[in-house]
Amino acid sequence: MLVVRPIGPQDQDALYQIAVDSGVGFTSLPINRDVLNEKIARSVASFAKDVIQPYDEGYLFVLEDTLTGEVIGTTAVEASVGTRTPFYHYHRQTVVHASPTLEVHNKMEVLTLCNHYTGCAEVCTLFLQEAHRCGTNGRLLSKSRFLFMAQFAERFGSKVIAEMRGVNDANGNSPFWHWLGTHFFSMEFKQADYLVGLGNKVFIAELMPKYPLYVNLLSKEAQAVISHVHEKTLPALRLLEKEGFQDMGYVDIFDAGPTVEAPLKNVSSVKNSEMLHVKIAQPKDDAELFLISNTKLNDFRSSIVAVSFDDHGRAVISHETAQGLKLQNQDLCRLVAVKAYYKTLQRL
Repeated sequence: MLVVRPIGPQDQDALYQIAVDSGVGFTSLPINRDVLNEKIARSVASFAKDVIQPYDEGYLFVLEDTLTGEVIGTTAVEASVGTRTPFYHYHRQTVVHASPTLEVHNKMEVLTLCNHYTGCAEVCTLFLQEAHRCGTNGRLLSKSRFLFMAQFAERFGSKVIAEMRGVNDANGNSPFWHWLGTHFFSMEFKQADYLVGLGNKVFIAELMPKYPLYVNLLSKEAQAVISHVHEKTLPALRLLEKEGFQDMGYVDIFDAGPTVEAPLKNVSSVKNSEMLHVKIAQPKDDAELFLISNTKLNDFRSSIVAVSFDDHGRAVISHETAQGLKLQNQDLCRLVAVKAYYKTLQRL
């Protein structure tokens, strides 16, 4: 059984291996054991913290095969970005240069540095080992975050964003950064990416151009990748789009990958999730796949399993599922249908 759970100190080696496998451009997981261990410690402290309103908490999860104990993926949620350190983006806009006298009217696209998403929650750090990219595994890792956020909404900003990994080649070279770095940073993309992963963002404020960048002055290669995602990130983007996330014209300052957003209350897995009591028994033959979680904070567990419903409106789950999710008879669970469309659970 595959279960999403909070990360713990015992997962240090697994997280390091994921950082290695994720490659260049996966900024949130630098290949540095000390930094990764700090991320784990921060997550453990965030789960243990009493929260009245979100600040700088970060919640890191792993996807575990309970049969083997193997960790095969990770994902995370930031409670409120930009509250401790600046959170930069470029805003893609169109400006008009016109002269009625000369009868000239030109539209120009520009990239303007901004901190628009300060205070928003962020879903991030989604990585699934390639051998396990099948079935509903990707959906489990992505959508479980939203059940957690629905259950503990007071811990998160009212808007949720996701920075999508931009285009870079097999050697870790970013066409956008190649132009930007050449003119303003004199630094390779790998180095800049690594520094940001370490939390060193001071150089951005020090060296980033403060005035809008005219897109037509960028190289053709840099222009071509603005708002485009890495090929391996496309499935994650499609899942978020189905949840209601939209691209509003904000892009990453390093690789120009798009940032998508949605109000937390309007995210499909949040809006359509329901709270039901649990009955532990063999699900009926008409059982369907549901994303289901317990309602615990430190012991949060989530999985995609077969669920049916009894005459009292209880969610019927197997003994294996109950054990994996740390649920007992009559406990409350939160669940949402896995299908692309969501049906309303019928109460009898």
